[in-house]
Amino acid sequence: MLDPLSAKAAPQSTLESCRACRAPDPYLFLPLGDHAPAQMLVNPAQVNEPQPAYPLNGQVCLECGLVQIADQIPAEFFRHYLYVPSGAATMHTHFASFAEVLARRAGSEGLIVDIGSNDGLLLAGCNALGARTMGFDPAANVVELAAARGVETYVDYFHPVSAAAFREKHGEAKVIVATNTFNHIGDLDAFMTGVALLLAEDGTFVMEVPHVKSFVLNAEFDNIYHEHVSEFSLLSIAKLVDFFDMEVTDVTSLPGIHSGSLRVFVTRRSTGLSPAPIVAQIIAEEAAAGLLRRETYERMVEQVSANGAKLIALLDGLKAQGKKIAGYGASARGNTVITYLGIDADYLDFMVDKNPLKHGMLSPNTRIPIQPVETIESERPDVLFMLAWNFFDEIRAQQAAFEARGGQFLVPFPEPHMVP
Repeated sequence: MLDPLSAKAAPQSTLESCRACRAPDPYLFLPLGDHAPAQMLVNPAQVNEPQPAYPLNGQVCLECGLVQIADQIPAEFFRHYLYVPSGAATMHTHFASFAEVLARRAGSEGLIVDIGSNDGLLLAGCNALGARTMGFDPAANVVELAAARGVETYVDYFHPVSAAAFREKHGEAKVIVATNTFNHIGDLDAFMTGVALLLAEDGTFVMEVPHVKSFVLNAEFDNIYHEHVSEFSLLSIAKLVDFFDMEVTDVTSLPGIHSGSLRVFVTRRSTGLSPAPIVAQIIAEEAAAGLLRRETYERMVEQVSANGAKLIALLDGLKAQGKKIAGYGASARGNTVITYLGIDADYLDFMVDKNPLKHGMLSPNTRIPIQPVETIESERPDVLFMLAWNFFDEIRAQQAAFEARGGQFLVPFPEPHMVP
Protein backbone atom coordinates (compact mmCIF):
# COMPACT_ATOMS: atom_id res chain seq x y z
CA MET A 1 0.00 0.00 0.00
CA LEU A 2 1.24 3.48 -0.76
CA ASP A 3 0.57 6.75 0.99
CA PRO A 4 2.06 10.08 -0.05
CA LEU A 5 4.47 11.57 2.43
CA SER A 6 2.73 14.92 2.16
CA ALA A 7 -0.85 15.91 1.52
CA LYS A 8 -2.23 15.01 -1.88
CA ALA A 9 -2.82 17.70 -4.43
CA ALA A 10 -6.41 18.14 -5.56
CA PRO A 11 -7.23 14.83 -7.26
CA GLN A 12 -7.77 14.72 -11.00
CA SER A 13 -10.59 12.62 -12.43
CA THR A 14 -8.53 11.46 -15.42
CA LEU A 15 -4.90 10.61 -16.04
CA GLU A 16 -2.70 12.53 -18.47
CA SER A 17 -0.20 9.67 -18.86
CA CYS A 18 -0.10 5.94 -18.28
CA ARG A 19 0.99 5.07 -14.75
CA ALA A 20 2.87 1.99 -16.01
CA CYS A 21 4.64 2.81 -19.29
CA ARG A 22 4.27 6.64 -19.04
CA ALA A 23 2.79 7.01 -22.55
CA PRO A 24 0.64 10.16 -22.88
CA ASP A 25 -3.14 10.52 -23.11
CA PRO A 26 -4.73 7.20 -22.09
CA TYR A 27 -7.99 6.70 -23.96
CA LEU A 28 -11.10 7.47 -21.86
CA PHE A 29 -13.54 4.74 -22.86
CA LEU A 30 -15.69 3.94 -19.81
CA PRO A 31 -17.02 6.88 -17.75
CA LEU A 32 -19.10 5.28 -14.99
CA GLY A 33 -20.27 8.41 -13.19
CA ASP A 34 -19.66 9.50 -9.60
CA HIS A 35 -19.07 6.82 -6.97
CA ALA A 36 -18.16 6.89 -3.31
CA PRO A 37 -15.15 4.66 -2.57
CA ALA A 38 -16.47 1.11 -2.80
CA GLN A 39 -15.34 0.07 0.69
CA MET A 40 -16.50 3.32 2.34
CA LEU A 41 -19.47 1.71 4.08
CA VAL A 42 -21.98 3.93 5.86
CA ASN A 43 -22.73 3.78 9.56
CA PRO A 44 -26.54 3.87 10.01
CA ALA A 45 -26.13 6.73 12.49
CA GLN A 46 -24.63 8.80 9.67
CA VAL A 47 -27.07 7.79 6.96
CA ASN A 48 -28.24 11.36 6.34
CA GLU A 49 -24.75 12.82 6.13
CA PRO A 50 -23.28 13.48 2.66
CA GLN A 51 -20.74 10.95 1.41
CA PRO A 52 -17.80 11.94 -0.78
CA ALA A 53 -18.03 10.73 -4.37
CA TYR A 54 -15.59 10.97 -7.25
CA PRO A 55 -15.80 10.35 -11.01
CA LEU A 56 -14.97 6.76 -11.95
CA ASN A 57 -13.43 7.13 -15.40
CA GLY A 58 -12.00 4.04 -17.07
CA GLN A 59 -9.03 4.80 -19.33
CA VAL A 60 -6.75 2.48 -21.28
CA CYS A 61 -3.19 2.93 -22.49
CA LEU A 62 -3.08 1.65 -26.05
CA GLU A 63 0.71 1.36 -25.84
CA CYS A 64 0.75 -1.27 -23.06
CA GLY A 65 -2.86 -2.34 -22.39
CA LEU A 66 -3.14 -1.00 -18.84
CA VAL A 67 -6.73 -0.11 -17.91
CA GLN A 68 -6.63 2.51 -15.18
CA ILE A 69 -8.56 5.11 -13.25
CA ALA A 70 -7.21 8.20 -11.53
CA ASP A 71 -6.28 7.79 -7.86
CA GLN A 72 -8.75 9.94 -5.93
CA ILE A 73 -8.82 8.00 -2.64
CA PRO A 74 -8.57 10.28 0.42
CA ALA A 75 -5.27 10.23 2.32
CA GLU A 76 -5.19 7.65 5.14
CA PHE A 77 -8.15 5.73 3.65
CA PHE A 78 -6.41 2.36 4.07
CA ARG A 79 -5.68 2.87 7.79
CA HIS A 80 -8.96 1.09 8.50
CA TYR A 81 -9.86 -1.49 5.87
CA LEU A 82 -12.85 -3.78 5.51
CA TYR A 83 -11.79 -6.42 2.99
CA VAL A 84 -10.19 -9.61 4.33
CA PRO A 85 -9.25 -12.58 2.10
CA SER A 86 -10.01 -15.20 4.76
CA GLY A 87 -13.75 -14.79 4.15
CA ALA A 88 -13.52 -17.02 1.06
CA ALA A 89 -12.58 -20.70 1.37
CA THR A 90 -11.10 -20.47 -2.13
CA MET A 91 -8.45 -18.07 -0.85
CA HIS A 92 -7.43 -20.39 2.00
CA THR A 93 -6.63 -23.14 -0.49
CA HIS A 94 -5.01 -20.74 -2.92
CA PHE A 95 -2.74 -19.13 -0.34
CA ALA A 96 -1.72 -22.49 1.13
CA SER A 97 -0.32 -23.59 -2.24
CA PHE A 98 1.13 -20.14 -2.95
CA ALA A 99 2.99 -20.24 0.38
CA GLU A 100 4.90 -23.28 -0.85
CA VAL A 101 6.02 -21.37 -3.95
CA LEU A 102 7.22 -18.43 -1.86
CA ALA A 103 8.99 -20.60 0.72
CA ARG A 104 10.95 -22.34 -2.04
CA ARG A 105 11.98 -18.98 -3.50
CA ALA A 106 13.05 -17.62 -0.12
CA GLY A 107 15.05 -20.65 0.97
CA SER A 108 15.76 -21.55 4.58
CA GLU A 109 17.03 -18.12 5.68
CA GLY A 110 15.48 -15.61 3.26
CA LEU A 111 12.90 -13.11 4.47
CA ILE A 112 9.45 -12.99 2.83
CA VAL A 113 7.77 -9.57 3.01
CA ASP A 114 4.08 -9.36 2.09
CA ILE A 115 3.00 -5.84 1.11
CA GLY A 116 -0.68 -5.40 1.82
CA SER A 117 -0.53 -8.46 4.07
CA ASN A 118 -4.04 -7.82 5.45
CA ASP A 119 -5.18 -10.45 7.97
CA GLY A 120 -2.02 -12.54 7.52
CA LEU A 121 -3.62 -15.48 5.73
CA LEU A 122 -0.78 -15.92 3.21
CA LEU A 123 2.07 -15.40 5.67
CA ALA A 124 0.52 -17.79 8.18
CA GLY A 125 0.87 -20.44 5.48
CA CYS A 126 4.50 -19.46 4.97
CA ASN A 127 5.14 -19.58 8.72
CA ALA A 128 3.74 -23.09 8.86
CA LEU A 129 6.46 -24.09 6.40
CA GLY A 130 9.18 -22.61 8.61
CA ALA A 131 9.75 -19.46 6.54
CA ARG A 132 10.86 -16.10 7.93
CA THR A 133 8.11 -13.57 7.27
CA MET A 134 6.99 -10.03 7.94
CA GLY A 135 3.78 -8.33 6.86
CA PHE A 136 3.59 -4.72 5.69
CA ASP A 137 0.18 -3.06 5.99
CA PRO A 138 -1.21 0.31 7.16
CA ALA A 139 -4.57 -0.98 8.48
CA ALA A 140 -4.35 -1.42 12.25
CA ASN A 141 -7.69 -3.27 12.41
CA VAL A 142 -6.61 -6.10 10.08
CA VAL A 143 -3.12 -6.18 11.61
CA GLU A 144 -4.80 -7.31 14.84
CA LEU A 145 -6.33 -10.22 12.93
CA ALA A 146 -2.89 -11.09 11.54
CA ALA A 147 -1.36 -11.07 15.01
CA ALA A 148 -3.94 -13.62 16.12
CA ARG A 149 -2.54 -15.87 13.36
CA GLY A 150 1.01 -15.38 14.63
CA VAL A 151 1.95 -13.02 11.80
CA GLU A 152 4.09 -10.00 12.67
CA THR A 153 3.30 -6.85 10.70
CA TYR A 154 5.16 -3.61 10.06
CA VAL A 155 2.34 -1.06 10.26
CA ASP A 156 2.78 1.60 7.61
CA TYR A 157 2.07 2.45 4.00
CA PHE A 158 4.71 1.15 1.61
CA HIS A 159 6.82 3.87 -0.01
CA PRO A 160 10.56 4.54 -0.43
CA VAL A 161 11.01 6.04 3.05
CA SER A 162 9.20 3.23 4.87
CA ALA A 163 10.95 0.61 2.71
CA ALA A 164 14.34 2.03 3.67
CA ALA A 165 13.37 2.16 7.35
CA PHE A 166 12.11 -1.40 7.21
CA ARG A 167 15.35 -2.63 5.64
CA GLU A 168 17.39 -0.83 8.29
CA LYS A 169 15.45 -2.63 11.03
CA HIS A 170 14.72 -6.05 9.53
CA GLY A 171 17.17 -6.49 6.65
CA GLU A 172 16.64 -7.07 2.95
CA ALA A 173 13.87 -9.26 1.54
CA LYS A 174 14.64 -12.37 -0.50
CA VAL A 175 11.02 -12.37 -1.63
CA ILE A 176 8.60 -9.44 -1.78
CA VAL A 177 5.02 -10.46 -2.49
CA ALA A 178 1.89 -8.42 -3.21
CA THR A 179 -1.42 -10.22 -3.76
CA ASN A 180 -4.29 -8.13 -5.11
CA THR A 181 -2.38 -5.09 -3.82
CA PHE A 182 -0.36 -3.80 -6.77
CA ASN A 183 -3.61 -2.97 -8.54
CA HIS A 184 -4.51 -0.60 -5.68
CA ILE A 185 -1.41 1.57 -6.10
CA GLY A 186 -1.77 4.98 -7.72
CA ASP A 187 1.95 5.86 -7.84
CA LEU A 188 3.61 2.76 -9.26
CA ASP A 189 6.96 4.50 -9.67
CA ALA A 190 7.20 5.24 -5.94
CA PHE A 191 6.08 1.72 -5.10
CA MET A 192 8.69 0.17 -7.39
CA THR A 193 11.37 2.46 -5.95
CA GLY A 194 10.50 0.97 -2.56
CA VAL A 195 10.72 -2.55 -3.98
CA ALA A 196 14.15 -1.79 -5.45
CA LEU A 197 15.35 -0.50 -2.07
CA LEU A 198 14.11 -3.50 -0.10
CA LEU A 199 14.70 -6.42 -2.44
CA ALA A 200 17.91 -8.47 -2.18
CA GLU A 201 20.12 -8.42 -5.27
CA ASP A 202 19.15 -12.03 -6.04
CA GLY A 203 15.61 -11.61 -4.74
CA THR A 204 12.22 -11.96 -6.43
CA PHE A 205 9.25 -9.64 -6.46
CA VAL A 206 6.07 -11.69 -6.92
CA MET A 207 2.70 -10.10 -7.55
CA GLU A 208 -0.75 -11.49 -8.17
CA VAL A 209 -3.05 -9.16 -10.10
CA PRO A 210 -6.34 -9.55 -11.98
CA HIS A 211 -5.59 -9.89 -15.68
CA VAL A 212 -6.97 -7.18 -17.93
CA LYS A 213 -7.65 -9.71 -20.68
CA SER A 214 -10.50 -11.27 -18.65
CA PHE A 215 -11.76 -7.82 -17.69
CA VAL A 216 -12.03 -6.68 -21.31
CA LEU A 217 -13.24 -9.83 -23.05
CA ASN A 218 -15.95 -10.48 -20.43
CA ALA A 219 -16.87 -6.79 -19.94
CA GLU A 220 -16.21 -7.11 -16.21
CA PHE A 221 -16.53 -3.41 -15.48
CA ASP A 222 -17.23 -4.24 -11.83
CA ASN A 223 -13.54 -4.86 -11.24
CA ILE A 224 -12.65 -1.18 -11.35
CA TYR A 225 -13.41 1.05 -8.39
CA HIS A 226 -11.63 3.86 -6.60
CA GLU A 227 -9.55 1.55 -4.41
CA HIS A 228 -8.63 -0.63 -7.38
CA VAL A 229 -7.02 1.73 -9.85
CA SER A 230 -5.39 -0.61 -12.41
CA GLU A 231 -6.16 -3.69 -14.48
CA PHE A 232 -2.80 -5.00 -15.65
CA SER A 233 -1.67 -6.60 -18.84
CA LEU A 234 1.58 -8.52 -18.61
CA LEU A 235 3.03 -6.09 -21.16
CA SER A 236 2.25 -3.14 -18.87
CA ILE A 237 4.08 -4.81 -15.98
CA ALA A 238 7.07 -5.63 -18.18
CA LYS A 239 7.32 -2.02 -19.36
CA LEU A 240 6.98 -0.68 -15.82
CA VAL A 241 9.65 -2.84 -14.18
CA ASP A 242 12.05 -2.16 -17.05
CA PHE A 243 12.40 1.40 -15.70
CA PHE A 244 13.87 -0.14 -12.53
CA ASP A 245 16.39 -2.47 -14.21
CA MET A 246 14.12 -5.44 -13.59
CA GLU A 247 12.28 -7.82 -15.88
CA VAL A 248 9.47 -10.33 -15.84
CA THR A 249 11.11 -13.76 -15.79
CA ASP A 250 8.11 -16.01 -15.20
CA VAL A 251 4.33 -15.90 -15.00
CA THR A 252 1.54 -18.27 -13.99
CA SER A 253 -2.04 -17.95 -15.17
CA LEU A 254 -4.63 -18.23 -12.37
CA PRO A 255 -8.04 -18.58 -14.06
CA GLY A 256 -9.90 -19.30 -10.80
CA ILE A 257 -8.70 -16.28 -8.82
CA HIS A 258 -10.69 -13.02 -9.06
CA SER A 259 -12.17 -14.26 -12.36
CA GLY A 260 -8.73 -14.54 -13.96
CA SER A 261 -5.39 -13.38 -12.54
CA LEU A 262 -1.67 -13.53 -13.24
CA ARG A 263 1.11 -14.44 -10.83
CA VAL A 264 4.10 -12.50 -12.09
CA PHE A 265 7.73 -13.08 -11.05
CA VAL A 266 10.08 -10.10 -11.38
CA THR A 267 13.87 -10.17 -10.85
CA ARG A 268 16.73 -7.73 -11.32
CA ARG A 269 18.41 -7.80 -14.72
CA SER A 270 21.72 -8.27 -12.92
CA THR A 271 20.70 -11.81 -11.96
CA GLY A 272 20.99 -12.85 -15.60
CA LEU A 273 17.84 -14.98 -15.46
CA SER A 274 16.26 -15.60 -18.86
CA PRO A 275 12.49 -15.11 -19.10
CA ALA A 276 10.50 -18.32 -19.38
CA PRO A 277 8.82 -18.82 -22.79
CA ILE A 278 5.40 -18.32 -21.20
CA VAL A 279 6.16 -14.60 -20.72
CA ALA A 280 6.39 -13.88 -24.45
CA GLN A 281 3.46 -16.21 -25.10
CA ILE A 282 1.06 -14.33 -22.82
CA ILE A 283 2.16 -10.94 -24.17
CA ALA A 284 1.48 -12.25 -27.69
CA GLU A 285 -1.94 -13.52 -26.61
CA GLU A 286 -2.78 -10.08 -25.22
CA ALA A 287 -1.93 -8.46 -28.54
CA ALA A 288 -3.97 -11.07 -30.42
CA ALA A 289 -6.95 -10.33 -28.14
CA GLY A 290 -6.83 -6.70 -29.27
CA LEU A 291 -5.76 -5.16 -25.97
CA LEU A 292 -3.83 -2.46 -27.83
CA ARG A 293 -6.69 -1.56 -30.19
CA ARG A 294 -9.27 1.15 -29.54
CA GLU A 295 -12.12 -0.79 -31.17
CA THR A 296 -11.74 -3.57 -28.58
CA TYR A 297 -12.76 -1.16 -25.83
CA GLU A 298 -15.56 0.30 -27.91
CA ARG A 299 -17.00 -3.22 -28.19
CA MET A 300 -16.58 -3.70 -24.44
CA VAL A 301 -18.62 -0.56 -23.74
CA GLU A 302 -21.40 -1.87 -25.99
CA GLN A 303 -21.36 -5.14 -24.07
CA VAL A 304 -21.48 -3.34 -20.72
CA SER A 305 -24.54 -1.41 -21.89
CA ALA A 306 -26.31 -4.50 -23.21
CA ASN A 307 -25.59 -6.57 -20.12
CA GLY A 308 -26.69 -3.74 -17.83
CA ALA A 309 -30.02 -3.46 -19.63
CA LYS A 310 -30.54 -7.22 -19.42
CA LEU A 311 -29.72 -7.26 -15.71
CA ILE A 312 -32.19 -4.47 -14.92
CA ALA A 313 -34.86 -6.24 -17.00
CA LEU A 314 -34.32 -9.45 -15.00
CA LEU A 315 -34.55 -7.59 -11.71
CA ASP A 316 -37.67 -5.72 -12.81
CA GLY A 317 -39.28 -9.02 -13.79
CA LEU A 318 -38.45 -10.62 -10.45
CA LYS A 319 -39.82 -7.66 -8.49
CA ALA A 320 -42.99 -7.68 -10.60
CA GLN A 321 -43.47 -11.29 -9.46
CA GLY A 322 -43.19 -10.18 -5.84
CA LYS A 323 -39.82 -11.86 -5.30
CA LYS A 324 -37.66 -10.95 -2.33
CA ILE A 325 -34.08 -10.35 -3.54
CA ALA A 326 -30.95 -10.19 -1.42
CA GLY A 327 -27.48 -9.27 -2.59
CA TYR A 328 -24.77 -11.79 -1.74
CA GLY A 329 -21.42 -10.15 -1.00
CA ALA A 330 -21.01 -6.53 0.08
CA SER A 331 -17.97 -6.48 -2.16
CA ALA A 332 -16.22 -3.52 -3.75
CA ARG A 333 -16.88 -4.88 -7.22
CA GLY A 334 -20.53 -5.42 -6.32
CA ASN A 335 -20.83 -1.81 -5.21
CA THR A 336 -19.55 -0.68 -8.61
CA VAL A 337 -22.34 -2.63 -10.31
CA ILE A 338 -25.22 -1.48 -8.15
CA THR A 339 -24.06 2.14 -8.09
CA TYR A 340 -23.58 2.39 -11.85
CA LEU A 341 -26.87 0.66 -12.67
CA GLY A 342 -28.92 2.31 -9.92
CA ILE A 343 -29.71 -0.95 -8.12
CA ASP A 344 -30.79 0.34 -4.71
CA ALA A 345 -33.02 -0.74 -1.83
CA ASP A 346 -36.03 -0.76 -4.17
CA TYR A 347 -34.45 -3.83 -5.76
CA LEU A 348 -32.44 -5.44 -2.95
CA ASP A 349 -34.11 -5.95 0.42
CA PHE A 350 -30.72 -6.42 2.08
CA MET A 351 -27.19 -7.65 1.42
CA VAL A 352 -25.26 -10.40 3.21
CA ASP A 353 -21.55 -10.84 3.74
CA LYS A 354 -19.34 -13.23 5.69
CA ASN A 355 -17.10 -10.43 6.93
CA PRO A 356 -18.25 -9.33 10.41
CA LEU A 357 -16.54 -5.94 9.91
CA LYS A 358 -19.35 -5.10 7.47
CA HIS A 359 -22.35 -6.29 9.48
CA GLY A 360 -24.78 -3.58 10.51
CA MET A 361 -23.38 -1.12 7.98
CA LEU A 362 -24.97 0.24 4.80
CA SER A 363 -23.59 0.01 1.29
CA PRO A 364 -22.04 3.22 -0.08
CA ASN A 365 -24.12 5.22 -2.54
CA THR A 366 -27.16 2.91 -2.37
CA ARG A 367 -27.63 2.61 1.43
CA ILE A 368 -28.63 -1.08 1.44
CA PRO A 369 -28.29 -2.77 4.88
CA ILE A 370 -25.58 -5.42 5.21
CA GLN A 371 -26.37 -8.48 7.34
CA PRO A 372 -24.65 -11.76 8.27
CA VAL A 373 -25.01 -14.65 5.82
CA GLU A 374 -27.24 -16.43 8.36
CA THR A 375 -29.92 -13.83 7.57
CA ILE A 376 -30.67 -15.85 4.43
CA GLU A 377 -32.22 -18.52 6.66
CA SER A 378 -34.25 -16.12 8.80
CA GLU A 379 -35.46 -13.78 6.04
CA ARG A 380 -35.77 -16.43 3.31
CA PRO A 381 -35.23 -14.40 0.13
CA ASP A 382 -36.33 -15.97 -3.15
CA VAL A 383 -33.29 -14.82 -5.12
CA LEU A 384 -29.66 -14.17 -4.26
CA PHE A 385 -28.11 -11.55 -6.53
CA MET A 386 -24.47 -12.65 -6.79
CA LEU A 387 -22.47 -9.49 -6.21
CA ALA A 388 -19.53 -11.73 -5.28
CA TRP A 389 -20.07 -13.72 -8.48
CA ASN A 390 -16.36 -14.50 -8.82
CA PHE A 391 -16.82 -16.95 -5.90
CA PHE A 392 -20.13 -18.31 -7.18
CA ASP A 393 -19.26 -22.02 -7.18
CA GLU A 394 -18.12 -21.84 -3.55
CA ILE A 395 -21.17 -19.81 -2.47
CA ARG A 396 -23.62 -22.06 -4.32
CA ALA A 397 -22.23 -25.10 -2.54
CA GLN A 398 -22.58 -23.34 0.81
CA GLN A 399 -26.17 -22.34 0.01
CA ALA A 400 -27.43 -25.80 -0.89
CA ALA A 401 -30.36 -25.48 1.56
CA PHE A 402 -31.42 -22.19 -0.05
CA GLU A 403 -31.37 -23.77 -3.51
CA ALA A 404 -33.12 -26.94 -2.29
CA ARG A 405 -36.15 -24.96 -1.14
CA GLY A 406 -36.46 -23.32 -4.56
CA GLY A 407 -34.11 -20.38 -4.23
CA GLN A 408 -32.41 -19.03 -7.34
CA PHE A 409 -29.18 -17.17 -8.00
CA LEU A 410 -28.94 -14.18 -10.30
CA VAL A 411 -25.40 -14.15 -11.70
CA PRO A 412 -24.44 -10.88 -13.46
CA PHE A 413 -21.28 -11.96 -15.33
CA PRO A 414 -20.12 -12.77 -17.93
CA GLU A 415 -23.76 -12.26 -18.98
CA PRO A 416 -26.76 -11.92 -16.61
CA HIS A 417 -28.49 -15.27 -16.05
CA MET A 418 -30.51 -17.21 -13.49
CA VAL A 419 -29.30 -20.41 -11.81
CA PRO A 420 -30.91 -22.90 -11.86
